[in-house]
Amino acid sequence: MGQPSVILATAGYDHTIRFWEAKSGRCYRTIQYPDSQVNRMEITPDKRFLAAAGNSHIRLFDVNSNSPQPVISYDSHTNNVMAVGFQCDGNWMYSGSEDGTVKIWDLRTAICQREYESRAAVNTVVLHPNQRELISGDQNGNIRVWDLTANSCSCELVPEVDTAVRSLTVMWDGSMVVAANNHGTCYVWRLLKGTQTMTYFEPLHKLQAHDGYILKCLLSPEFCDPQRYLATASSDRTVKIWNVDGFTLERTLTGHQRWVWDCVFSVDGAYLITASSDTTARLWSMSTGEAIRVYQGHHKAAVCCALHDGAESPPS
Repeated sequence: MGQPSVILATAGYDHTIRFWEAKSGRCYRTIQYPDSQVNRMEITPDKRFLAAAGNSHIRLFDVNSNSPQPVISYDSHTNNVMAVGFQCDGNWMYSGSEDGTVKIWDLRTAICQREYESRAAVNTVVLHPNQRELISGDQNGNIRVWDLTANSCSCELVPEVDTAVRSLTVMWDGSMVVAANNHGTCYVWRLLKGTQTMTYFEPLHKLQAHDGYILKCLLSPEFCDPQRYLATASSDRTVKIWNVDGFTLERTLTGHQRWVWDCVFSVDGAYLITASSDTTARLWSMSTGEAIRVYQGHHKAAVCCALHDGAESPPS
């Protein structure tokens, strides 16, 4: 089976992971995920594997195989895994869970190499582009920077007390971080290099993006430059696209009938994929704001999507 140049997958509450032909909208592979719903998915940088995070484990599937079985399982979390991602060379994986921990895993051995205690349910974790810091956001409203070199928490922020941080995103060049919360607010910081290696947060903007919850915020990728956008997906059924230069509203993507849980940009930032409780995923044109394709096949809420349409970065 030849590897598709575009890998697009969706999952959620019907216990299936579906792979789609992005252009035609045809579902070409379905994997059963019997143990739980799927909360979050990510594709490895080399495009070979898909990580699916559920309750309370992470399973790694071979993208190019027809085997329904996971290649490997990561099992030491004790509650819903809400965040998962990979180091740029694909050597290790990070995760965050409602059990209050952030973990780092050896991808090949499935051994948990490090564990950080957030003391509240972790909703979101992102890796700084420098590959040396993880940033987590939790249910109590705490944002913490975990310095992987010093192996400790180097910074703690609470933008709004007792307001859950739902989603974090970092600009590809490490210049900015955005945190989105349950009150529909995005907090934006400029990231500055401190005197040491520590990253310093300088408040830049507070954006009241939605009236409902923001379930996902995402900054546009490198090949979208010089245009820089922030996408915010919300319980109000819309996704809003903001111009990072001044945080003006560029367009509102309307069409989903229920909450929009997840979104992911194409590698050039020209398209956006979204996943919704209305059971569908959609492909949007960023230039027109129109839905080009609807991916239908899930029987329950689709809460996560993963896309890799760039060049595979070779394994180190």
